[in-house]
Amino acid sequence: MSLAHNKSIVLQAYKAFDLGDIEQGKRLVSPDIIGCVMGSHKLKGVDAFFEYALMMRVAFTDGYHTFEDVIAEENQVVTRGIFCGTHQGEFMGIPPTGKQVKFSVVHIDHVINSKIVEHWGQGDTMALIQQLGVVISPKHF
Repeated sequence: MSLAHNKSIVLQAYKAFDLGDIEQGKRLVSPDIIGCVMGSHKLKGVDAFFEYALMMRVAFTDGYHTFEDVIAEENQVVTRGIFCGTHQGEFMGIPPTGKQVKFSVVHIDHVINSKIVEHWGQGDTMALIQQLGVVISPKHF
C-alpha cells in the first residue's frame, strides 16, 4: 500500500477513537493487534486493545487528538501531537477530577493490508498526572 494510504488508515483510526466509534476502530485494526501504551501495557489482540481504548474514553469522554506531524515510511506511520480532554471518569485508579488535560503524545503504528497490526503509544504521563493534581511521593521514582 502507499504511504498516503497507510497514513489515512491510521488517521481514520484516531478519528474513530476521538468520536467514540469503537466499531469503526475495530474495522481498522487487525484481530491480532499488539499494543504497548503509556510505556508498559502489553496488549495482545483486539479485545485487550479496545478494553484499554474504552478505559481512556470513559476517563476522557470528550478527548481528542491533534496531530502536528504524520510521517510514514514503509509500513509504519508516526504521529506526534497533543491529546486534550476533561477527566470525567476513573483513570488508572484516579477518581474523576473534572480537570482539563493537555499532553503530548507520540504513536507508531504498523500497517499491513490496510489494518493496524501493531501500535506503540507514549504520552507525557508526568504532565498528565500534574494536571490531574496527583501527588507522587519520591519513593515512586
